Amino acid sequence: MLLSVLQANAVVLDIDANLKTVDAAAQRAATAGAALLLTPELFPVGYAPLRLHSELDAAALPGIRERLADIARTHGIGLVYSLPAPAADGSWHISATLLDAHGTVLLDYDKVHLFGGEERKAFSAAQAAPGVVDFNGVKTSLLICYDVEFPETVRAAAMRGAELLLVPTALSAGFDAVPQVLIRARALESQLSVAYANHSGHEDGCDFLGGSVVAGPDGSLLAAAGDGAALLFAEISTEGVRAAREQVPYLRERRPELYREWEESAPKG
Repeated sequence: MLLSVLQANAVVLDIDANLKTVDAAAQRAATAGAALLLTPELFPVGYAPLRLHSELDAAALPGIRERLADIARTHGIGLVYSLPAPAADGSWHISATLLDAHGTVLLDYDKVHLFGGEERKAFSAAQAAPGVVDFNGVKTSLLICYDVEFPETVRAAAMRGAELLLVPTALSAGFDAVPQVLIRARALESQLSVAYANHSGHEDGCDFLGGSVVAGPDGSLLAAAGDGAALLFAEISTEGVRAAREQVPYLRERRPELYREWEESAPKG
């Protein structure tokens, strides 16, 4: 399957401009034969947690979601987008959604690990494990940004059968090791493909790293962006995942009961 990854600069709270960027990328990706377009964290509204909390009208969110579904339908391409989502207690989660080429929702995920004071003030951390769905014959899961920096979250997706992990992110400059080292390590240790889509440029006081990547199940680098706007393409396959898991059976040879015993017996404090 050909996968596409959008790296671009969003305009905070300029939804029309941001959706225009997504639409243009979807058209380009579909024309190139991609089955799926992955976009960055909170891209349709821009990444500015405190401004979103105070200025974004929650009543606008269903309309934004419908416009994104229309982009998928118009270009006949799967789409991953990230938006604020109402939580049960009246707060907001940071969510990610996978649509098929007809604009139908296949999977939703809410961010479990919030990063930094602004995110924690504006959003609530979720608790549900990542789900896995079939997308064009590939078992696919979602995480968001900081989630992927914890090996447990990636392993949870892998243990549920994921072969492809899609990660919208909003990673600021100065954290180069995350896309350059950590994403490839996560792909290798859980033996799945990982696609990581970041913002570029400057948004509302934040300078973004760019550096979006796609890593294969053997830790190989399949595609990488610099610090500017880009549309990446990478071929991913279930055969590569199966081969990696057969060659070195990390998932099958885990000893989770032993690890829990180690954690429970570790010194406290």
